[in-house]
Amino acid sequence: MPSATFQVQRGGAGGGRLETYTTEVAEGMVVLDAVLQIQAEQAPDLAVRWNCKAGRCGSCSAEINGMPKLMCMTRLSDLPPGKPILLQPMKAFPLIKDLVTDVSWNFRVKKMIKKFKPRPPDAADGTWRMAQEDVDRVQEFRKCIECFLCQDVCHVLREHHLFEEFIGPRFFVHVASLEMHPLDVEDRREELKKADGIGYCNITKCCTQVCPEDIHITDNAIIPLKERVVDKFYDPLKRLFGRWRGKK
Repeated sequence: MPSATFQVQRGGAGGGRLETYTTEVAEGMVVLDAVLQIQAEQAPDLAVRWNCKAGRCGSCSAEINGMPKLMCMTRLSDLPPGKPILLQPMKAFPLIKDLVTDVSWNFRVKKMIKKFKPRPPDAADGTWRMAQEDVDRVQEFRKCIECFLCQDVCHVLREHHLFEEFIGPRFFVHVASLEMHPLDVEDRREELKKADGIGYCNITKCCTQVCPEDIHITDNAIIPLKERVVDKFYDPLKRLFGRWRGKK
């Protein structure tokens, strides 16, 4: 049976090291299969977070050969043959142990975002009427499994560590799902500009590239949100009209 070699980062926040493991692999195996096999046969204390093993829970996020990926959705056959496979934890978040990071900051951020606020029902039976195209527009955003790979790859968080000033691409997707909802009447543009730091995003699309759900994060969420912020705060005609009204 063929084998594969893995270089796995071990250790906690105080310091880490790369440990090399060689394990037998079979056709169809994904990286998580191999990691769990290594854990069972060679390194019982290897810390790894996983749950569904089906690309639905977002738990097994890691960096495979330097690229943020889900271990359960990365087939060994898609990686360079004959070369060691480098496994590291997500670099944007505090390390707990081995391949496990502390992603609790993301849940705190989500609580800060203004909740869904629907307009009053527009039908006699207390329900709403919506155009199908408006419904379709936000469906893409609901595919997010909160794996936080887009957060991990974002340079604003990964390199500049602006966790107090920037909510990251995952939560711009969440805000977009609310702002573009046909029933929502809340205005989050001021928070996007100030507390959420949308101006830090320079639309490199790296978040879109690593999304396992193929959500067009930059084109369909971040850029439209930037446009809404510009319309509110930087539109020269609106500013001129506002000054005229003020003088009047």
